[in-house]
Amino acid sequence: MSAANPMLKPRITKVTCHIGVGEGGNRLQLAEQVLTLLTGGTPVRTLGKTTNRELKIREGAPIGCKVTIRDAEKIKKFLTDAYWVRENTIPAYNVDIQGNMSFGIADYTDFPEMKYDPEIGIFGMDINVVLERPGHRVSRRRRQKMKIPSSHCVTRSEGQAWFKDEFGLTLVEE
Repeated sequence: MSAANPMLKPRITKVTCHIGVGEGGNRLQLAEQVLTLLTGGTPVRTLGKTTNRELKIREGAPIGCKVTIRDAEKIKKFLTDAYWVRENTIPAYNVDIQGNMSFGIADYTDFPEMKYDPEIGIFGMDINVVLERPGHRVSRRRRQKMKIPSSHCVTRSEGQAWFKDEFGLTLVEE
């Protein structure tokens, strides 16, 4: 059915790469440097939403950084490298009900062509991939915002099949 109608073919809208440091200062600057090296984008700092004394986090204090990638070519290259780090095997439960995928990488030096730098250290990251069909912008736009019917939304099984076909992933059921 999706071959006949191009509006039913899912596509990646954006990829968000996030490093949570838990504190500001030098470690946060190093995490921003890592994200710039990997994605080529400019990192944006994330701020604490609540105060937690045990974790030493204050509301409004910088605790991490993230980069959002929206260019299709950059997304393809970054995800190919990220899946290579995970050996093209990801648990099936990493795909949510809307067909989006989230997974983590333990060390940025596992990426191809990345070397360990003792000045930077080791940083892991979370990667979120948003999968949508064309026309989904109708639900987010400012003028004439409308709801998307459930028949146009991507389901978990469609998302899993799309990631298998597009990137050759092995989704492991556990």
